[in-house]
Amino acid sequence: MNIKKTNNTFKIVLSVGDESGIGPEIILKALCSEELPDNIDFTLVGSKKNLLNTYKHLKALGLEKLANPNSLQIYDLEISPSDDKSKSSYGNSSFYYLTKAIEIVRQYPNSALVTGPICKKSWSLAGHYFSGQTEVLAKSCGIKNVGMLFTAKSPITGWRFNTLLATTHIPLCEVPKRLNTKLIHSKLDLFKEFCIKYNKKPILKVAGLNPHAGEEGILGNEEKDWLNDALIAWNEKNRDTKLLGPISPDSCWNSSAKAWRHKDAEKHDGILAMYHDQGLIPIKVIALNYSVNTTIGLPFIRTSPDHGTGFDIAGKGIAQSQSMIEAIKAAIEMNKNLRLLNTH
Repeated sequence: MNIKKTNNTFKIVLSVGDESGIGPEIILKALCSEELPDNIDFTLVGSKKNLLNTYKHLKALGLEKLANPNSLQIYDLEISPSDDKSKSSYGNSSFYYLTKAIEIVRQYPNSALVTGPICKKSWSLAGHYFSGQTEVLAKSCGIKNVGMLFTAKSPITGWRFNTLLATTHIPLCEVPKRLNTKLIHSKLDLFKEFCIKYNKKPILKVAGLNPHAGEEGILGNEEKDWLNDALIAWNEKNRDTKLLGPISPDSCWNSSAKAWRHKDAEKHDGILAMYHDQGLIPIKVIALNYSVNTTIGLPFIRTSPDHGTGFDIAGKGIAQSQSMIEAIKAAIEMNKNLRLLNTH
């Protein structure tokens, strides 16, 4: 397929992810959603044969609202033999779908990447030793300081709920070893840069590492020894941002739950979590299917549904596509806000 660079329409490149999971299904469902504008130039990166088979299978199950692969722009890649259905084969294909999608999106200044879910174990079996798509994106772009941010727009209040992770796909026992002042400052820099696209004077909160944010050293020393000072030092250089924390993790997201449900609730622009599950548990409970994973710090917009491959329900036609729809909508909104910001 010949990709031309002359089209100024906003382009979204979609890598389908692991084809043995729900990625192809939720993409075909999402692309016929009435929630999406019809002036977006979509390019799918994956196997056209697999997408057609998925389409025919879902149609046979009685599903009607599906995008027909024959009417879509697809960068057709057949990485592995069609008769090889191993985890390694699916992992290998999904890895190269991602790398090709990155290559395509970097050709277009006015574009974004939306990625389908992958299986890290399958990548490993195929010899691709990355802990996630975020790490591949960072390496491909030659950027060390990227952020894994989860964002969701409340369908009730319209408020955007943002949680950034200080550390990502690492064992819990490694978290205290990785955290330091330099890391926290770099993540807050990224977070502020993202949030000012929505609010010129953002309010950011920082969750403590320990229960009760250490209780002044009784339940842990990190807050007392360096985190308090790190936040004060960063805020002194960023007076246009209101920084609160470290806050006890068990209550840090209470205000988020209120702002998600009530228009008159006190709002904030984001929370920095110290580790993966500390941030992911509250955002998934509060935002459910509306949460989107985005990588900040890249030279292009990247979003992804906030869920995995769903192997247990793959092929059953019951996978929800709302998170994929939200990932596409978030990419469109980020592009619009970025362009508005650059014109002022």
